[in-house]
Amino acid sequence: MADNYLEKKMEDYLSGIGSAKSKSSRRLEGLLMKNRSYRGYDNSYVVRPDQLRRIISVATKIPSARNSQLLRFRPVTHEEAAKVSPYIRLGGALRDLKLPFEGTEPRAFVVICSATAEPDHYVYIDLGIAAQSMLLQAVEIGLGGICIGAFDKQAVKESLALPYEPLLVVAIGKPNEKIELVEIHEGENKNYWRDEKRIHYVPKIALDELIIK
Repeated sequence: MADNYLEKKMEDYLSGIGSAKSKSSRRLEGLLMKNRSYRGYDNSYVVRPDQLRRIISVATKIPSARNSQLLRFRPVTHEEAAKVSPYIRLGGALRDLKLPFEGTEPRAFVVICSATAEPDHYVYIDLGIAAQSMLLQAVEIGLGGICIGAFDKQAVKESLALPYEPLLVVAIGKPNEKIELVEIHEGENKNYWRDEKRIHYVPKIALDELIIK
């Protein structure tokens, strides 16, 4: 009886581990699916300073090449949004739409800077890890965002009086648009598009075609 009891406890334990892993995977997949590049936001929602701080806090936990930790982060709340908004560009593949639509502009940002004047490729590796981690954290707390590489770096630096060179602007807010992924094959058009209902479609190459065999 004792042996059966111990066997059952071990089975329950192993089953619990499997279940926990499964739930964890579902949570990660859910965050990844919600972590889209949003170009339209609900301006009635004001992103709080503590939310931006929580998003930036991921930088204290993520990897850094050679542990150099050369990235610095400048939160920009809605009071200062005008110091950044005029210098960013969104929806490069949809120029006719002139995104974002009036009244849906992002009103909060995190400007990611380099603490070294000549960032090497390791800094840019860190930049990618940091930006993705921050956006996943934003999704987890019910927000969303987009990484913006198309911006006037000098204008943003001067407007915010930054002591470092800006590398990337991450917009943060409450998304108010629908984005769907569309599976495509290698060689097909990868440009995103919108239909008459303003649903935003993003092509993604099928998994089997990403795997080298």
